[in-house]
Order: sequence, then C-alpha cells, then structure tokens
Amino acid sequence: MFPALMLVLRESRDIPDPPLGSDKRESNVMTVKRLTAGFISTVFAWLGVATSALAQSTVGGAPTDKGLWLQDAASEQAQKISDFNELLLWIIAAITVFVFVLMFYVMWRFREKANPTPSKVTHNTALEVIWTAAPVLILIGIGVISLPLLYWQDQIPETDMAIHVTGNQWNWTYNYPDYGDIELTANVVPDATFTNASARAAAEEELSSFLGWPAKLNARLLDTDYRVVLPVNTRVKVQLTASDVLHAWTVPAFGVKLDAVPGRLNETWFEANKTGVFYGQCSELCGKDHAFMPIAVEVVTKEEFARWVELQGGTITAENNPTSLGR
Repeated sequence: MFPALMLVLRESRDIPDPPLGSDKRESNVMTVKRLTAGFISTVFAWLGVATSALAQSTVGGAPTDKGLWLQDAASEQAQKISDFNELLLWIIAAITVFVFVLMFYVMWRFREKANPTPSKVTHNTALEVIWTAAPVLILIGIGVISLPLLYWQDQIPETDMAIHVTGNQWNWTYNYPDYGDIELTANVVPDATFTNASARAAAEEELSSFLGWPAKLNARLLDTDYRVVLPVNTRVKVQLTASDVLHAWTVPAFGVKLDAVPGRLNETWFEANKTGVFYGQCSELCGKDHAFMPIAVEVVTKEEFARWVELQGGTITAENNPTSLGR
C-alpha cells in the first residue's frame, strides 16, 4: 500500500551494523532521513493520485456503484439536508443502543435463575413520566432544527434568473424566460445507445453541438439528449407545472424535490456552488415510462453560460430587466 516507505524499511533492515561511535550515529541519521524521504514521497504520490482522479471527474452528482450515503452536496440546501440527516442518524443510533442495552440488561438481571420470585409491581410513576417525556423532548429538539430548515427551503429569496419546467409523459420541457425564451425538451438517451459505439458517438456529437463544448454520456438511464445549462453561484428560481399527470422534479445534489401539478405553478429555488453534470429523476409515479424520465443539469461558469445563451439565440438581458421572472 505504501511501496516507497516499505522499500526504505526493507533497505534499512539490510544495512549491516556499523562500528560503535560516530559511524553508528551517522548511520542512524541516514536511516531517519531515508524513512522521512520515503514517507514524504508516499504522501505526495497519494496526493497526486487523488488530484488526478478529481481532475478527471466531470460528473458532479450521480449514483455510484455500491454507494451507501447521500450524493455529494452541490448547493447550500443539499448540504444542510445532509448535515440534518447525519444528526438524525446519531440520534437514532443513540436511541437504538440505549434500548438494546436496556433490553439485554433486563433479560440478564431478571432471568429466572437470578430472580426466582418475580416482582408483581405494575406501575412506577417516575418511570412512566420519564419514558413519556423523553421522546417528546427528543421530537421537540428535532423540530427546532428541522422546521426552520423546511421554512428556509420553502421561502423563495430574490433570485438571479428563472427556469420554467413542464413535466410531460415522459420528458421535461425547459424554458428560459429571462434569456429570450430559450426552450428545449429533454428525453432519455435510449439504452441501446450505450451499447452501440457509433450511436453513442453520434449522441455525444449532437450533445456537444448543443452545448458548444465537448460532452460525454456518463450515466445509463440518467443522461438526456439535451441538458439544462445553468451558471454556477447563481440563485435559480424553478417554476414547475405539468401538461398531463403529476410529476416531480428531483435533483438530489441540489436538495430539490417538488411536484409538478397540471394547472398549478409550484416554485422552488437553489444555488449550485459546483460545476459539473448533476442527475435526477422524476419522483412521482406518472405512468408506464416513469422510470425513463431523467433530469440532467450541467452547471458551468458564468462566462460559459453566456456563450451557451448566445449559441441558442438568446439574449443576456436578465440583469437589466427588473420584471424578469428570476427577481
């Protein structure tokens, strides 16, 4: 696991014992230097591997094979949700450990051999008050944390732009009202595209042409033929509706999940603080192809977003328009 350090240790064991005196001290100094150099080179090697792995990663939010935790947060909302989830896990773990310890203690302490004549006590006022009040206090504590978070997510602050999202059976239509009414409809990339090299290359070429920069298909059943493009560090208002049945626009890395209801307009918001491609799915049962209604959002720098808007024939006027839907 640490080849450089292991090599130095092996070499140090092969060094014959020097004569007493200054030669021995010099040998000890050399051994320490070798160990230090080996340790430093190992650390830098691991840092290099980690850095190169991060540099090669272009996917910001997607399920991982054998993953056991939430996706990495790409917004303040998602980070707060993740922190709250972790806090609840510790609370649940503490309660579980307490109950199991108490249960096993009771089984051991009041077993037949140790307690041949069982007590016939049926009530204990103090205990009943404690086991009634303790869960109430725990729930109040959780509520003190969760309700402000829920309210904060629900309140729409002043945002920088808006996107209008319409759920259809079984795709999503996106409109950018602040940028010249750019509109696109995103459909799932067919499963066969990922197994056919030429079809995959053609799909990636078309996606790259749409975006204006090289793009790759990253995730089977999550990639779409077109992607929602948004600027990083920009508050985005999402206006949701549906054209037929209930849908739900969900992107875990942004901490966003909201129903799209026919005839109604729901609103939510987020601010992505990382660039990359982030995936989600429709989370409301909407018919036979519900499982094939993914969401793909590419978050780019503000300069790249401006170039994309220009490529789509839109206009960068939202900052100068006080009536834009993003305000």
